[in-house]
Amino acid sequence: MTTSTLPFSSLRRIGNTVYLSGELGFDAAGQIVGDITQQTETTLNRIEATLAGIGLSRHDIVSCTCYLVRKHDFAGFNQAYRTFFSVGDLPVRTTIVTDLVLDALIEITVIAQTQEL
Repeated sequence: MTTSTLPFSSLRRIGNTVYLSGELGFDAAGQIVGDITQQTETTLNRIEATLAGIGLSRHDIVSCTCYLVRKHDFAGFNQAYRTFFSVGDLPVRTTIVTDLVLDALIEITVIAQTQEL
């Protein structure tokens, strides 16, 4: 789990439910680059890496809240999202068009469920 100077936890586990804070598409150099498809892929891969650190995977995600900056990016976002969740049940999802605090095109937060307590 990454330590941050910001006043929130990157994840919380309560029972068999895990809540992740919003994730952005930072690359290995700490930059947010690329179009909506690339930023969505990077963001989802970062979420998966966080989940892997606690023994979970993308298949444990039950809910996604996705924040897009531009409505016209919806198709590119869906393309990357559909590829990421191509196997198994899809999580429930809410997609909101809004401004973000950082210069990113997308932010995603998820809730995951472990199979055992």
